[in-house]
Amino acid sequence: MFKDITISFIGSGVMAEAMIRGLINQAVVTPDQIIAADPYADRRDELAEKHGIHTTASNPEAAEAGQVVVLSIKPQVARLVLPQLRGHLRRRDLLLSILAGMPIHKLSDGTAHAAVVRAMPNTPAQIGQGITVWTATAEVNEVQKEQAQAILTSLGQEIFVDEESYLDMATALSGTGPAYVFLVMEAMIDAGVHMGFSRRVATQLVFQTMKGSVAYAEQSQKHVAELRNQVTSPGGTTAAALYHMEKGGLRTVMSRSIWAAYERSIALGRGEPVGELPK
Repeated sequence: MFKDITISFIGSGVMAEAMIRGLINQAVVTPDQIIAADPYADRRDELAEKHGIHTTASNPEAAEAGQVVVLSIKPQVARLVLPQLRGHLRRRDLLLSILAGMPIHKLSDGTAHAAVVRAMPNTPAQIGQGITVWTATAEVNEVQKEQAQAILTSLGQEIFVDEESYLDMATALSGTGPAYVFLVMEAMIDAGVHMGFSRRVATQLVFQTMKGSVAYAEQSQKHVAELRNQVTSPGGTTAAALYHMEKGGLRTVMSRSIWAAYERSIALGRGEPVGELPK
């Protein structure tokens, strides 16, 4: 699939390095099949030393070298970087973007390129435990779809969707999702400290509770509501806790928050100012 193929990374931040590491560790490609562009010499030297890949300071040079070009820059610099790629992507090349909130039509117009995959990974991708939702334009052929799937699998699980609108939904649910989990974990740890545990012990209890609960839910194959009912005895401690969570509107707050993130993703895709938060 990747024989005689070079994968170029435009932008070499944390997520790009996670992809590079995954591709090499899973033997999808060899290090000499990867080139990464970054404006900082120290970062280029670091990537070359750690992973044995090629590096360059030139985005156009990286685009020219690759048959698969991964756009992994910060969204706020896209307006500067996209024009640099115009004329350097051949018709047969694949452009794969992991930019949050950047719709396909802007990627395609900005680079003058039609074969585009837009993907929404999440933070756990940095350790190969992420999940990525992605879609592709009609100009992306089957071989390129397989290539995109292989690259995204290096970050964890992947889900292909036919409609780009699902990317905004994924941004709100799975892309932003780790932040919701971290906030709940933080609240639980603080509660443990308030009760009298040391922060170290409270953190260990919460981390393992989270990991164990997710693993149990996956293996049981039961609806999460059924699992919750199993540990909720009438008049017990769990029932008391859940009563206050429901009374405080936790379920409603979570739903409204995720919907707000969804609306914000749509607004950012339309180019609305960052400072205008949804009400």
